[in-house]
Amino acid sequence: MAAVAGVTGPAGAAGPSGVAGSAGGAGTFGAAGSGAAAPPVRVLIVDDDALVRAGLSMILGGLPDLTVVGEAADGGEVPAAVAAYAPDVVLMDIRMPRVDGLTATEALRAQPHPPEVLVLTTFDADEQVLRALRAGAAGFLLKDTPPAEIVRAVRRVAAGEATLSPTVTRTLIAHVTAAAPGPVGPDPRRERALRLLSGLSERERQVAVALGRGQTNAEIAGELFMSVATVKAYVSRLLTRLELNNRVQVALLVHDAGLV
Repeated sequence: MAAVAGVTGPAGAAGPSGVAGSAGGAGTFGAAGSGAAAPPVRVLIVDDDALVRAGLSMILGGLPDLTVVGEAADGGEVPAAVAAYAPDVVLMDIRMPRVDGLTATEALRAQPHPPEVLVLTTFDADEQVLRALRAGAAGFLLKDTPPAEIVRAVRRVAAGEATLSPTVTRTLIAHVTAAAPGPVGPDPRRERALRLLSGLSERERQVAVALGRGQTNAEIAGELFMSVATVKAYVSRLLTRLELNNRVQVALLVHDAGLV
């Protein structure tokens, strides 16, 4: 695999973390099944701290269903790294000295068929996290998250699930509410949100508002007298109709519309 300027390839090939690359892990994974097993999830780590990159590589690199395909030290290196290594998931630091992770996430998610992005932060209710989620990040991890939770989060994101608990969703919505002053004159974000939500059915709108309150699928099911499976189907339908990536973006849209 060709080297990318400022970007490190798989640790087994020459990476600073010294973690074995994907070949051994993928082989072990494939041997367990009777036929061709699903390939391991490809992860790109983007952080300006070499120790953080090394630690994440150690956590993820030895697992049979995950492989660290590359590392980058700045958001400006992300386009070349994604083109070179074709990751499924990008672990993206927010604060980097040249191009921050927010700018990199917005540019990446604007591309056709982008990888999923998990943002890394030291704060759990930061306005920067909200910007990343609006841009299409699948969720965020605190840098002191236990290793097992990091692994679980990467797997969930690779499977198309957001990695924010309802509690965290409520915290984020409360942060937006506390931080955002009342609009003076026309509010383009509110007008856009109302326009998008106006195309929903009454039931879809009810589910969307419940997501805006940070409710779980089970809580929504109990409140609206439907099964959890039906709630999941409505959530999937909302994401498709609103052209959003995850339920947190639906919650933010509902808040923008002033419905919660």
